[in-house]
Amino acid sequence: MLGAAALSSLAAMRSGAGLVTAAVPRASNLTLQKKISNVVMTKPLAQNKAGAFSLKAYDEIKKIWDQFDAIAIGPGIGRDPSTQQMARQVIQYCPKPLVVDADALFALTGHTDILLKAQGPRILTPHAGEMSRLNGSSVKGIETDRLKAACDFSRQYHCVLLLKGHRTVVAAAQGKPYINRTGNVGMATAGSGDVLTGMITAFLGQGMSLFDAAKYGAYYHGKAGDLAARACGKSEMIATDIIEHIKKNKT
Repeated sequence: MLGAAALSSLAAMRSGAGLVTAAVPRASNLTLQKKISNVVMTKPLAQNKAGAFSLKAYDEIKKIWDQFDAIAIGPGIGRDPSTQQMARQVIQYCPKPLVVDADALFALTGHTDILLKAQGPRILTPHAGEMSRLNGSSVKGIETDRLKAACDFSRQYHCVLLLKGHRTVVAAAQGKPYINRTGNVGMATAGSGDVLTGMITAFLGQGMSLFDAAKYGAYYHGKAGDLAARACGKSEMIATDIIEHIKKNKT
């Protein structure tokens, strides 16, 4: 799903990242270059016969990850078994601040112990359905007490947990959690989470702590969505509208 990578990358650029590189399976590189803005670089990586990232892509990522201040994994990568294995290795061994979202969260299903072995700081950004797969609780149970679900997981796995949804919760292993109050129902649109991932990664790359990057990412993502809703209407809003309104957050 190349559109997810494009949305995350563009959101990161709009959020102050000086340079963004989008990794893509090798055969899809030219397609992504046509889809994405020319301000974003692309990095073709090893793929399997299905056209998804192969496990060999991990070795290529390992060689270049020191070039980056922060990394995101998950949007659009798919659920091919070799891709999922590659994602788990990145989550465990990458020493850089890492935002884990979408299909990379799926890769952690049944493998959350990897987070306890992670060699760098991690932010996870699940919605309630993804959270249900991570902690084994029902979606209804999570939604009944979102604050507890986020805080318990962050403490158990020593990560920052951003639980998306109405009143997004950001929790860290220590300290007071944050409950976000910006945003609207129009943001429940395809690609909105990819935009949030890009924003958080950009803030990490600018030197924010994990908790602050997640907190301000949630706040400014919601605020941009509120501005977009006023301009476009909640029912008409699409993810690119949120990106276009990131730059208006401070006005």
